[in-house]
Amino acid sequence: MRISEEGQITIPKHLLDRFDMRPNTEVEITPTASGLLIQRRTANRHPVDRVCGILQGVEHPAGVSGSIDDYLDEVRGRSLLRSNCPIHAP
Repeated sequence: MRISEEGQITIPKHLLDRFDMRPNTEVEITPTASGLLIQRRTANRHPVDRVCGILQGVEHPAGVSGSIDDYLDEVRGRSLLRSNCPIHAP
């Protein structure tokens, strides 16, 4: 397959038949770690299902380890506040 100058692709007929995609079928294209995923658009998909796994394979920012909560505390400056606060002292 090739992408046309207009940014279009032609899906081979055997795949259209296999996945029961007819003219004017709406599809969603989702970026993944290994490429693009083309799926039939369904009206009954839950919003969480649309983003589930979107960060799969995404690495932590450089120099960050531990939980997301630890990272958020660090970038928001809370870790410094906690280390200087007698309530949060170890």
